[in-house]
Amino acid sequence: MIKNTKPLSMAESLEFIKKTEDSEVDVAGFIKKFTKLNHKEAKELRKKLEDLDLMKMRVEYLVKVIDLMPENSEELNKIFVDVSLDEDETKKILETVKEFK
Repeated sequence: MIKNTKPLSMAESLEFIKKTEDSEVDVAGFIKKFTKLNHKEAKELRKKLEDLDLMKMRVEYLVKVIDLMPENSEELNKIFVDVSLDEDETKKILETVKEFK
């Protein structure tokens, strides 16, 4: 049953995946191959990004920033495709992400 439709990063989703031994597919193991943070670090990064209080930062972008951990403005602009960030916004986001590398 779906209780909530809040977008989550891959790392945050690990908290909700039930571990079953008889499962044919190890979903948690698959996700861990692509994540750079654990779910606690991802939640902390989400909180810090939300605290930046940027109007252009929609939750969909926030989740992708956590998943991809961009290192420069070019990578960040690939996430924010329909919005253009100014230099100050870009700098704030990248500095926040850098804290978790």
